[in-house]
Amino acid sequence: MFEQLGLIGCGLMGSSFALALKRAGLVKRVVGFSPSPASTEMALKMGVIDTVASSAAQAATGADLVLLAVPVAATEATLKSIAPFVTADSLVMDVGSTKQDVVRAAPEALGARLPCFVPAHPICGKERSGVQNADVDLYAGKKVILTPLPETAERQLAQARQLWTALGCEVSEMAPDAHDAAYAAVSHLPHLLAFAMMNSLSAQAQGPQYLALAGSGFRDFTRIAASEPAMWRDILLANRDELLAQSRLFQASLQALEQLIAAGDAGQLHRSIAQASQSRAHWPHPPAPSSPQQH
Repeated sequence: MFEQLGLIGCGLMGSSFALALKRAGLVKRVVGFSPSPASTEMALKMGVIDTVASSAAQAATGADLVLLAVPVAATEATLKSIAPFVTADSLVMDVGSTKQDVVRAAPEALGARLPCFVPAHPICGKERSGVQNADVDLYAGKKVILTPLPETAERQLAQARQLWTALGCEVSEMAPDAHDAAYAAVSHLPHLLAFAMMNSLSAQAQGPQYLALAGSGFRDFTRIAASEPAMWRDILLANRDELLAQSRLFQASLQALEQLIAAGDAGQLHRSIAQASQSRAHWPHPPAPSSPQQH
């Protein structure tokens, strides 16, 4: 059990984490900070946190567990602000969707406390953000990818594995660059496409009428376009190189289909659609990347 969680960011991810820790009996006290006073006040009323901190540094003071649930662009500055208040025995984690940027920033930001840091990415979320959407079951049954640095202490890494496993997560490890390449393909690009689809429709004079006629397939395809704008702006920019590489591959595939349609090549178009259909039909719940200690 942890004595105190210093929660920095009382939004969906951070608040859900605190609620899950409390239900599992893994923490005695939660001190929370958010740049939005309304968020911390609501978190206090909801029982997500027990005490409101006036700064990230205050939230980290006295905490043996610190979670950064902030936009990825704010991670470096947040790590710098809490570094003087992190002890050698503390476990510090983030929940950001990109990892190379975090790993590059962490050594200078944390200095001597770098061994305490275990970068993490829980593969979960909702299109609706904010503490009001906190869900104690958000992490249950979900994957969590850890991307430890060479300097990460084995003690803190073991703690991180045990903590996420206790929350019902499937824990694995990846190199930061491999993580960012994979999630550019299966998360960041799909979000980009959903944003583009909605913008394409809204830019058309008949867009509202077309949307009124849309069914469940369109709703499913564009659900993630309702995601929090600032968070996804930062993710797309942080992982721009991998994302743009995936976008170019997608555009080539789309253009190949367009050419088949323009040529009226029914046979090859059928084969291309069938290939996609079979790939999707035979795609199981994907296994997590192998790790030295799988739970």
